[in-house]
Amino acid sequence: MALVLCFTSCDNYLDVNENKNKATSVTPDLVLPQALGATGLALNSFNTYGSQLVGYQANAGGYGGFNENVSYAFTPNNYNTGTTSLWNMTYDNLEDYQFVINNTAGIDANVFYNAAAKIMRVYDFQMLVDTYNNIPYTSALKGADELTPSYDDAATIYASLAAELDDAMNVINSGLSAATAPTSISAYDIVFKGDMTKWLQLANTIKLRLMVRGNGKATFSNTSFNSAGFLTTDAIINPGYTRDNNRQNPKWNTWGFAYTGSAGNKAWIPSTYVLGFYNGAKLKDTGRGAKMYYQFPGTGTNQLGYESVGIPKSPDGSFWYPGTNRDGKTSGGSTGALKGPSMGMPMLTAAESYFLQAEAALNGMISGDPKALFNAGITASFTYLYTNESGTVTGTPAADATAYIAANNTNYLANFDLATSNAQKLEAIITQKYVAMNMVNGQEGWNEYRRTGYPTVSGTAASSTFASTVSQSSRADRLPSRILYPTSEIQYNPENVPSGISPFTSNIFWAK
Repeated sequence: MALVLCFTSCDNYLDVNENKNKATSVTPDLVLPQALGATGLALNSFNTYGSQLVGYQANAGGYGGFNENVSYAFTPNNYNTGTTSLWNMTYDNLEDYQFVINNTAGIDANVFYNAAAKIMRVYDFQMLVDTYNNIPYTSALKGADELTPSYDDAATIYASLAAELDDAMNVINSGLSAATAPTSISAYDIVFKGDMTKWLQLANTIKLRLMVRGNGKATFSNTSFNSAGFLTTDAIINPGYTRDNNRQNPKWNTWGFAYTGSAGNKAWIPSTYVLGFYNGAKLKDTGRGAKMYYQFPGTGTNQLGYESVGIPKSPDGSFWYPGTNRDGKTSGGSTGALKGPSMGMPMLTAAESYFLQAEAALNGMISGDPKALFNAGITASFTYLYTNESGTVTGTPAADATAYIAANNTNYLANFDLATSNAQKLEAIITQKYVAMNMVNGQEGWNEYRRTGYPTVSGTAASSTFASTVSQSSRADRLPSRILYPTSEIQYNPENVPSGISPFTSNIFWAK
């Protein structure tokens, strides 16, 4: 979205015309918001990829040809083609952040731009590692100087990313303590409006995610955190989404309605498995269920892979838009994960932050009360889903979160006091994170399932597993382990791209 074009003067005397409106340079303050917006666009694709693999979505009635989406016999093209390619979108986005880093290095006035770009560089690289394992890292982002970058070990990348975050936080601290204040990024920061304390908290929280996920598999040189602490509010990307052509929130544009009012993607509906965490089959959660799903508790569901008569069809605007106004030109203003065309894109929510802290406190990585952090994560999830498109919190999320725990007071997945072992406590934490990430950041639910095996799946019944009915996976859970490297790497970087990768037996380094 913010490709830098370099222009040189021409000596040809016939070349006398010059377009005065043609940009000849791009500055970091213009690239940063474009890059953050591109991250929001990429997150929509990551959410779709994760949601389809971890059971937040299943195929809807009236559609066919799901092929590898239900068999899991992935080819290099799955999730890797066109404008939604996870690989291409993320590396393109990384080029933008690298431009900001390169063009602000050593400039005291621009340290906040530099630090924000470094933090987002880590955010993107972690998404790539979590999706593909070994990737180009040290020799990546060098443009024409390195067209066939080598691949680095995923665990080593994780450790390096944590060190990058330490550097970014040191850069912010140097700016905050400088005698002459650096240039504010508030006018160009579409996440925190220039609040550098929140950027420190985001960096801490991403570092915590690296350390929790890489625990025992990667070696981190510095296991301490900045005194700013971890995120207690949602990190939301919003460049000014609105109901206009090419300006809507990308998640709304995909699943809700196009700016013209036509319905978005109707080929997918919620899975029977995930709805069980709301309708009482596993847990009773009428508060979040009603805020998130259309016609809850009568929301239409299916088991992935089942293609026969009687499968519910998706309504215009999908089952994830709970609003009763289904006119695509005026719909919105709602709650849940699909609020409306001007909603922000969640990058890292407070709920995820609290559940990361709960797990880290449980295993002694940080100090804190795992139960208090667990309950705070549940409350933060309620708060995010109860917040409408305009950012107003509706209802009583804190009270409803307390009522939810009470309504499930015999189940350790909601009542932390009933978890009698660390294994049960971890299961409770990850299960609640699974619920909190539902259609919010689907890739995080998928990552945590592969790392921990939670929430549990068993058998073949729609209520007990989110695996496809026509899965070709050889794994005990009948699920895939990963997607494959894209065709572009196989064609243009064949000497470096790892070979022999299987969607069933090749694991991300942190996977269980």
